[in-house]
Amino acid sequence: MITKEIINSVPKVLLHDHLDGGLRPQTIIDLADDLNYKKLPTRDKDELADWFHIGANKGSLVEFLKGFEHTTAVMQTKEGLERVAYEMMEDMKADGVAYVETRFAPIYHTDKDLYLEDTVTAVLKGLERGKKDFGVGYGLILCGMRNMKNTLEIAELAVNFRNDGVVGFDLAGEEGGYPPKKHVDAFQFIQRSNFNITIHAGEAFGKESIWQAIQWCGAHRIGHATRLLEDIVLNDSGEVVSFGELAQYVLDKRIPLEICLLSNLHTGAVDKLENHPFGILFKEKFRVTINTDDRLMSATNMTQEFLTAVKYFNLTFDQIEKITINSMKSAFIPYKERLRYIYDIIKPGYQKFRDQSTN
Repeated sequence: MITKEIINSVPKVLLHDHLDGGLRPQTIIDLADDLNYKKLPTRDKDELADWFHIGANKGSLVEFLKGFEHTTAVMQTKEGLERVAYEMMEDMKADGVAYVETRFAPIYHTDKDLYLEDTVTAVLKGLERGKKDFGVGYGLILCGMRNMKNTLEIAELAVNFRNDGVVGFDLAGEEGGYPPKKHVDAFQFIQRSNFNITIHAGEAFGKESIWQAIQWCGAHRIGHATRLLEDIVLNDSGEVVSFGELAQYVLDKRIPLEICLLSNLHTGAVDKLENHPFGILFKEKFRVTINTDDRLMSATNMTQEFLTAVKYFNLTFDQIEKITINSMKSAFIPYKERLRYIYDIIKPGYQKFRDQSTN
């Protein structure tokens, strides 16, 4: 039996986590007080947690994203950004995460006259302090927004901070009407800089979004990719008959897919968890990773996501380890660092549990 305690105790790797989607409810209230922000729906932290989760769990990405109006509104000072980043690292430690890549959109944190550079510096300060105190490794990904025209500026910002803890560039926000190729100048800049690209694609829009992300924009990883199933032919029993050219390419090139099970249910990307393409993608040996997306909105963490995968897709202990190693292989930090996490932390962590369980 794989229990919550077992999953919590073994090392995990998280590649798709939004900083502004994982605040502690009490922190939101505290930061709102500091900024004299009056729009919170409640000042009770438990009620506030429920409000975010209920609002996000309506089967609509547009509804899901409404909660971010409040989280970004209170993340407008250097001190606030540093606190949120630091607390995220403490939460990762409690969740048994050995390495995390968190992401945020700097442009959403400049309402109170912070410069873009200020927001990145503040977040990195909190992450670094958290690493020292909690022993969790990190990388920071900067998000450009699909509906804005300043993505090249954010791409340049990411590269400017590449030696300080920023590990990549992402394109986020609502997919419909905002195809990745509209931001090709930003991605070409990242590619020419020999830097890392992940793109939200195939969450709320079809396989064309994934194709553009890879073939127009050079994505090294894909966020969500639930609609990749559109390029896979299944028989009446739900077994794979054939792959389309895109799915075959993703499989052959080992392009990592940042799967977010509970989030995809909450945004309506899937109608129910048992229908999530994760089961087919994992069985067919795509390089799938498991992630939280927005811990506050989905009331989740890595332990909960793996428990969900165990419940609906019968993951074994060995398969949890395999996915964790695949996640670490797919991280945006240098090769030798990835190997160090795999051989010094992840493999010994899982072997330690095996040794304990046989004694």
